[in-house]
Amino acid sequence: MRAIMIHESGDPDVLSLAEVDDPSAGPGEVVIDVAATALNRADILQRQGHYPPPPGASDILGLECSGTIAEVGEGVTDWQVGDHVCALLAGGGYAEKVAVPAGQLLPVPGEVELVAAAALPEVACTVWSNLVMTARLAEGETLLVHGGAGGIGTHAIQVGKALGATVAVTVGSDDRAERCRQLGADLAVNYREQDFVEVVKAEFGGADVILDNMGAAYLDRNVDTLTEGGRLVVIGMQGGRKGELNLAKLLGKRASVTATALRSRSREQKAEIVADVREHLWPLVESGVVQPVIGEVFPLSRANDAHRALEAGGVLGKILLTVR
Repeated sequence: MRAIMIHESGDPDVLSLAEVDDPSAGPGEVVIDVAATALNRADILQRQGHYPPPPGASDILGLECSGTIAEVGEGVTDWQVGDHVCALLAGGGYAEKVAVPAGQLLPVPGEVELVAAAALPEVACTVWSNLVMTARLAEGETLLVHGGAGGIGTHAIQVGKALGATVAVTVGSDDRAERCRQLGADLAVNYREQDFVEVVKAEFGGADVILDNMGAAYLDRNVDTLTEGGRLVVIGMQGGRKGELNLAKLLGKRASVTATALRSRSREQKAEIVADVREHLWPLVESGVVQPVIGEVFPLSRANDAHRALEAGGVLGKILLTVR
């Protein structure tokens, strides 16, 4: 099969198509003929040599895909050859075929096209596991999402609104702010022109839940923004790895800070998240209340151009690579 391989760490030009061995379905696994995969920030970090795959995972990029089941391994009873699915992966999506544990499969929902479904698994599992399973976002609360125009952000806006929350986001331009408002955001703060702490506190008195991809750079300001009993969930480190946490502020608000990662979780933990997503979030996707947001689509052979587009910013939602 063909797959995108990294011949050395570096810029997007290190990505190239190569012939590799086909995967096979082990016990409890299926093999998917991949229709499309989607880009994530983790792909860039891995390409640069900063984020090696977890033990046992494929060294091929790609944390999600959609496609058709081509092979079913021993012990798999809930899926059949020919089923259209999308899947959460630990790696391997930038390829014509990928092996994946059956517990990480989701049916292609509702009227969503097969290629478009590749934009869903990673963001759905990330957003749901963090906002609902970890932070317990409730109706009537205020949610602040950093990076509102990205793949996770555009999904989190829709999920937050579907759960009855007031949703604020930070973005890097007025154009992206307007597009987030069109998705349902109640407030979009251009961080280049305004202080999100001041604006969110003035508008809503603070945020009950914050979904943060910046890490160190926003740590203290996020704590300032939290309400009493607020929950900060850190899922990225685009703004640095180490920051100073003012425990006095946190104690005074009886607030919490949680840092989570999805890729490094065990198969069992991922299967638990996928099952919860299928039960509670998938009906919202099937009904069209929550939709995939796709900014650009490239063929697999142009993975390097897709990486440049993600790094440059400006794309609303997800970037896809079509494989078949």
